[in-house]
Amino acid sequence: METHFQQELNKLKENLLKMAGLAEQAISNAVEALVQRNTSLAEKAIKEDEKINQMEILIDEWCLKLLALHQPMAADLRFITSAMRINIELERIGDLAVNIAERVISLNQEPQLKPYIDIPRMAEITQAMVKDVLDAFVNGDTNLARAVCERDDQVDALNDQVFRELLTYMMADPKTITRAVHLIIVSRCLERIADHTTNIAEGVIFRVKALVIKHHADAKAEETKQ
Repeated sequence: METHFQQELNKLKENLLKMAGLAEQAISNAVEALVQRNTSLAEKAIKEDEKINQMEILIDEWCLKLLALHQPMAADLRFITSAMRINIELERIGDLAVNIAERVISLNQEPQLKPYIDIPRMAEITQAMVKDVLDAFVNGDTNLARAVCERDDQVDALNDQVFRELLTYMMADPKTITRAVHLIIVSRCLERIADHTTNIAEGVIFRVKALVIKHHADAKAEETKQ
């Protein structure tokens, strides 16, 4: 039979998953608004961010209450502190989705600069990363968490590709500069979303194995032993 504390931890998991779902949907709405040139959907994405902000406050208070009332140790303590970190990262992901949506509203007021190919691909990868990293967190799956970290390189490569392509547009025709800069920022926001998701994945590995992999710390520690 579950203790009251375990029930509280399960509720915390449920709320984190709910928040992650909202963040994932925010990315989807913002990029779909870009591809479909749908300003009303971009405005919806901005408005929906309030739900993510409310969830952040709720989860933060929940974690603090668990720490204060139960004074958890070892694995439970790592779980709650990881949840607090994930909460912050998800809120930032929501903010980045809003930034994308704001750029979309500006872009939709002018003719489309180019077909959108790489940016939707970036969004597809980042959305999958967000979903997988929360699955990894809930299930304590460090292999899945590491796989999420590895996918960050794909997003980085696409971001570089988008930048190089848009740079050629700006050099060829100064009239494209404003639209190109908006798209560069959209791409950069998706790249930052992938970074925040990678931070969550690193936190999952720390929670489960008490192992720090940030900045390849685990590899460096292994080299030191040799």
